[in-house]
Amino acid sequence: MERIGRGLLDRVMETVATVREDVAAAHRRDPAATDDRIILLTSPGLHAIWTYRAAHALWKRGAKLPAMVLAQGARSVTGVEIHPGATIGRRFFIDHGMGVVIGETAEVGDDVMLYHGVTLGGRSMERVKRHPTVEDEVTIGAGARVIGPVTIGHGAQIGANAVVVKDVPALATAVGVPAEVRAGAAHPEEQVDPAMWI
Repeated sequence: MERIGRGLLDRVMETVATVREDVAAAHRRDPAATDDRIILLTSPGLHAIWTYRAAHALWKRGAKLPAMVLAQGARSVTGVEIHPGATIGRRFFIDHGMGVVIGETAEVGDDVMLYHGVTLGGRSMERVKRHPTVEDEVTIGAGARVIGPVTIGHGAQIGANAVVVKDVPALATAVGVPAEVRAGAAHPEEQVDPAMWI
């Protein structure tokens, strides 16, 4: 009994630490995020990722129906659709949230930021890896579509409304329809005008 209590306490402490980490990430990436209570209560992107984590845990245990029901509930409330089979890293932040779609086989690294209207979608009807892999520290602008089993390299940036159907190298910028890749800069913030993201 004591072992069960200790395990539960460890999970609660881990969850609290993750929530704090997510709120800190929101502070870092959103200049409008100034009050922890407001962020906790009103951020649809954070509510979506927290619900996703619970649904993903169910999915990994084989409880696929409850996972999908939970994910659809979150979609109804937040406007963000994250398939519980997707793999998402730490400190993930969705600014504004509405209209984001992340498919089942998508893999998203740590410290990734998406703006509203982003789709990480698939092109194949086969049961294979059909959604993007987004490596650490990537920023994807509003309305961008990243389609198929492409890889977005570490620190890359995808411009608003870009349609990406090919790999994007680390620290590069991809803009346009279809997206064209531009050479990277020494630091991701130096690559493009930040106004292009919203």
